[in-house]
Amino acid sequence: MTTEIIFFIGFSILILGILFIDLKVVGKNSHVVSIKESLIWTSIWVSVAVGFYILLIYHAEKLHGINSLEQLLLVEKKYAPFLKIIPGNFTESLDIYRNNLATEFITGYFVEYSLSIDNIFVIMMILSSFAVKEIYYKEVLFWGILGAFVLRGIFIFTGSALVQRFDWVLLIFGAFLLYQGVKIFINRNKEEVTEPHNHWLFKYLSRHFPISSHYSGSQFALYQNKKLFFTPLLIVLVMVEFTDLVFAFDSIPAVFAVTRDPFMVFFSNIFAIIGLRSLFFLLRKVVYMFHYLKVGISGLLMFIGFKLLLHSWLYNIGFKTIYSLYIILFILLASIGASILFPKKEVNSEA
Repeated sequence: MTTEIIFFIGFSILILGILFIDLKVVGKNSHVVSIKESLIWTSIWVSVAVGFYILLIYHAEKLHGINSLEQLLLVEKKYAPFLKIIPGNFTESLDIYRNNLATEFITGYFVEYSLSIDNIFVIMMILSSFAVKEIYYKEVLFWGILGAFVLRGIFIFTGSALVQRFDWVLLIFGAFLLYQGVKIFINRNKEEVTEPHNHWLFKYLSRHFPISSHYSGSQFALYQNKKLFFTPLLIVLVMVEFTDLVFAFDSIPAVFAVTRDPFMVFFSNIFAIIGLRSLFFLLRKVVYMFHYLKVGISGLLMFIGFKLLLHSWLYNIGFKTIYSLYIILFILLASIGASILFPKKEVNSEA
C-alpha cells in the first residue's frame, strides 16, 4: 500500500506540475489558444502518456511493489484474475504482467479519449451560451481538470472497492453501457438543444449564492460594497464540472471492462482528460466534421457493455486485452474514416 501511495503521489505531482507550467508560466497572460499551441501541448500530453506506457512495459511491478511470485499472485487475484501466470517462473510471469498492465493502460486511454470527445459538444455549448470570452477558455478548463482529478479519483476508487467486493457490479456496468450505446445510436441524428440558463444547477446556484451580473476578467469571485459575489464564470466552471461528472458515469465503467486495477483506470482517465483539454481548441473547430463519431461511440459502448456482461466466458475462450485494443481502434478509425469519405451533405436553406 505504501508503494502504491508513493506512486500515486509522484504521478499527481507530475501531472499537476505540467499543468501549472502550462497555465502560470507558458500561458501566464490570458490569450486565445492558437492551433499551433494546441497541437504542441497535445503532442506533449500524448508523449507523456506514451512514456508512461513504456514505463509500465519495463517497470509495471513498481506500482504495487511486486518483488516475488507470491506478491504477483496476490495482485493477480485482486486485479487480474484472468491473467495466465506461469507457476514457478517469476521472470516470465512478471513479463506477462508488465505487458498486460501496459496494454490495459493504453487501451483504457483510447477508450477515455474517444468517449470524452462527445463531452466537447456540451462544453462548447456552455461556454458560448454564457458568452465567455475565448481568452478565458483555458483558465476555465484548467480548473475544470483539477476538479475532475479529485471527483473522478473518488468515483474510480469507490467503484473499484465495489467491484472487488461484489463481482456482479460489472454486470450492472455492462448492462448500463449497452443501454447507453443503443440510446446514442437511436438518437444519433437528433439535435441536442439545452439552455444552460434553464438548467436546474444554474437556477439553484443563482437562488442560493450571490452572483454578480457581469464578468470580471478571469476572476471567479469579487468584492462589491464589502460583500463577496461570485461571477458568472464560476457558474460556467461548476456546470463544466457537473457535465464531466455526468460523462464519467459512461467512461469510468467502460474502462473497468479493460482493467480492474483502479490505478490504471485513474491514470488512463486523467491522461485522456488532460490531453483532450489541450486538443479542445482544435477539435472545437473541426469536431462537427466527424458526423459518424456518435455511431462509433455507440458501437464502442455496446462492445464494452457486451464484454463486461460476458467477461468470464470471453477469458475462458482465450480473449486477451490486446484484442480489445484492436477492436476499439478499428471502431474509432472506421467512424472517423467514414466521416471523411462520406462528408455530411449541407442542407440548402434556399427554397
